[in-house]
Amino acid sequence: MNIDIIDLTDPAYVDLNVVQLAMVRVAQTKKNKILVEADSNVRKLLFHLLENDNARSYIRTREEENIRKRAQAEVETVREDLLHQLAYEELGSEGNEFGPYRYPENPNYNLTTAQRFLVVRNYYMEVVGDSATRLAMFGADTLARSYLGEFYQTLYDLLASYVR
Repeated sequence: MNIDIIDLTDPAYVDLNVVQLAMVRVAQTKKNKILVEADSNVRKLLFHLLENDNARSYIRTREEENIRKRAQAEVETVREDLLHQLAYEELGSEGNEFGPYRYPENPNYNLTTAQRFLVVRNYYMEVVGDSATRLAMFGADTLARSYLGEFYQTLYDLLASYVR
């Protein structure tokens, strides 16, 4: 996926954590969907005008411009929302009264289940090098069962797929 909703080489975005990168990917997906839908609407407009012998009219130019402006406004809304989410997550990622958020010592329950999945997966991928030991440790992790919910089995299956 080509990410262009924000410039990841910008010093403000170079050190994004896993959760923040997931937010960027979701926003990029939304942006891509908006632009594809706009292109589809432009094509529909062209076909409609061709059917009525008006393809070279001012209506086409004006309506295409309106479609593109609406799409850009939607993209800008998604971008602004992403920037707010990143800023808010940065504030919330510092921790709570029990200290900084870090799985498994002080897990962040403000994350979505998908974000929790990424945090736990990264924890096990970084902490344990051997895939069989990683799977055994994850299988014995009772916190992960409640913390991940329905994603527990998915992560278990993923870690099991690394065992040869």
